[in-house]
Amino acid sequence: MKVAVVGATGLVGGEMLKVLEERNFPVTELIPTASEKSIGKEIKFKGNSYKIVSVDDAIAKRPDIAIFSAGGSTSLALAPKFAEVGTVVIDNSSAWRMDPTKKLVVPEVNAHELTAEDKIIANPNCSTIQMVVALNPLHKAYKIKRIVVSTYQSVTGTGKKAVDQLFAEREGNAEVPKVYPHTIDLNVLPHIDVFLDNGYTKEEMKMVNETKKIMSDDSIQVTATTVRIPVIGGHSEAINIEFEKDYDLKDVFELLKNAPGVVVVDDVANFKYPMPKDAHGKDEVFVGRIRRDESQPNTLNMWVVADNLRKGAATNAVQIAEYLMENVLKPTTV
Repeated sequence: MKVAVVGATGLVGGEMLKVLEERNFPVTELIPTASEKSIGKEIKFKGNSYKIVSVDDAIAKRPDIAIFSAGGSTSLALAPKFAEVGTVVIDNSSAWRMDPTKKLVVPEVNAHELTAEDKIIANPNCSTIQMVVALNPLHKAYKIKRIVVSTYQSVTGTGKKAVDQLFAEREGNAEVPKVYPHTIDLNVLPHIDVFLDNGYTKEEMKMVNETKKIMSDDSIQVTATTVRIPVIGGHSEAINIEFEKDYDLKDVFELLKNAPGVVVVDDVANFKYPMPKDAHGKDEVFVGRIRRDESQPNTLNMWVVADNLRKGAATNAVQIAEYLMENVLKPTTV
């Protein structure tokens, strides 16, 4: 397949190239594109060098799939142009996620909704993706009534400049350009994205609204607190789930162990539970600290960790492309 990667020089764009290579996606022609200042620069893919081309050149090549990681405004401007020439766009920004005419897809949950008519497909928010992968099998079995989630999110979710800020502060360099309003090293910021009129942040409301859309159930009540912490490697979430039905804890473990994309790491006697450093570079969602909430009926606590650049962004996008290739699209003949 002809594959364009829009935003190929960014953190997520680089991870997308890595995931395409690792998963051996059948790329017959790679078309990397980025901002104007990057045109002509070279990137590596499967041992070969590829020059960054302009967006116009990329569109003219009529790729089968274009995976976007270039920000919301870029996506709003450019995704329809790719779609007009028949390209299927998988977009990692928030631009299309809540558009009622666009699908918001986590393959383990709702890839079956995709059809040949879908030309712009939204990749959900990183923190939402890992949560719904873990919750979907439980929702099917017990029907979720309410979710209370607190996140502990890696600085990689903000981008390279945030990683630079963290390590510069760790080295005692106070002159580094700051992307956060406060020091992030040895600190915790209960603030991701902008604050809204209701007192929640945009990140928190993404988790509320995207969860309902992906799981096709507006009755699920969600409340979130999203927090930035000084780690790299992945996002962690403490999730409290109230079900309509009661559950057997052994059955919960079995459901999660058998769920696609989920790895259960829960051996507290030996201090084994999911951690960002262990999830780093992996595609799965790791679940542990699974236990009954003893304060009210039908309620469960668990801890969920995933690499936000992988399953939270690049891997999820490539998995959507894989589903399209296997079930929806016909590859370009070469």
